[in-house]
Amino acid sequence: MTAYTESARALQRALDLPQPPIGVAFADTAPDGVPHFEHRVAAGCVFWERAAQGPIVTSARDHDMCSIGVYTHNLAGAPPKHGPELEAVLQVLNGLEYVRSEDIAQIPVLRRSARYVIYAPLAEMPVPPDAVLVFCNASQSLVMSEAVQQVEAGVAPAMGRPACAVIPQVVNSSRAALSLGCCGARAYLDTMTDDIALWALPGPQLAQYVGRLTALAQANKVLSIFHQLRKQDVAAGSEPTYAESLARMQ
Repeated sequence: MTAYTESARALQRALDLPQPPIGVAFADTAPDGVPHFEHRVAAGCVFWERAAQGPIVTSARDHDMCSIGVYTHNLAGAPPKHGPELEAVLQVLNGLEYVRSEDIAQIPVLRRSARYVIYAPLAEMPVPPDAVLVFCNASQSLVMSEAVQQVEAGVAPAMGRPACAVIPQVVNSSRAALSLGCCGARAYLDTMTDDIALWALPGPQLAQYVGRLTALAQANKVLSIFHQLRKQDVAAGSEPTYAESLARMQ
């Protein structure tokens, strides 16, 4: 049990999530008792899925197969090969007109540099999360977008490639964002099926989002029944008022 256990449970109950929300934190020292990741991964986004199994600590060397991720997360301690590798990758992407040279400045990069990234199920987060990742389908995203709009009095940006850039976007701005992923994340993560997108919430404001998500999820359930009954009545030839449709729910 951690300080974030109830928030994690509330999110899963409200949205009926198939995967637990994942906390992400940046630090210059590794927290005690959290294992350091010991295997190679093809991309840093793999840690989002791996973290569902339990907390892990990673450093730049664990991310070094993913030069874009090291760049967006501004990780300290990157190996000497990182610079040339990043340049080579960007040249390839530019050649494909996937990331043109003029697009690079638009990719969010974490403003502060850190040596470690801690990933964990939100319920087991050993330190305060900088961002919380929530994998959602379209119906769940409807509730998420409504909650974000109420908390922030604005609409969250919908981002494309690279998927990992959603984390610095949220941490830098202290506002939520939606990532539609990228072809890399969709190749590496079993979770990122065609019907799933990724929401990121700023960790310090998590309670506000959870509060609105809980209320709006319940409201959507009630209103879905209202609309289904109204649909049936109209299809049957009736012309119910809203009051009559509401009375049908009693």
